[in-house]
Amino acid sequence: MSLIGGGAAPYHWGRYRGLAQNLNRPPLDEMMRNNVFFDTCVYHQPGIDLLGQARLRRQHPVRFRDAGRGEGRRSDHRQPYDDTRRYVDALPLSAADKQKIFEGNARKVYPRLGPKLDRIAAARIAARK
Repeated sequence: MSLIGGGAAPYHWGRYRGLAQNLNRPPLDEMMRNNVFFDTCVYHQPGIDLLGQARLRRQHPVRFRDAGRGEGRRSDHRQPYDDTRRYVDALPLSAADKQKIFEGNARKVYPRLGPKLDRIAAARIAARK
């Protein structure tokens, strides 16, 4: 399984295709169809929109990733650039597709993560009671 981070995903596809061709590998779409997860560390709505379109057109899995805070703030000082959740929330995707981006695909990439997340969620629910 491969992870292609941030803006590299849509903009370097030609480079990846050329490498595969030079190495006598199968066509890139065929080789990577269900083996590549794009992430959301893009930091602007147009880039996230492009990932959303890839998700809708080709069913490429997108995995949520937020680099934490520190990439700077917009000039109006309202939102940090690296608050990628708001960009994904703005996509015209179903709730089920957004759940895959925010959690489901991470569970596929990191299968041991699921039980740990489940324990954390159960502890939080128990603490509220």
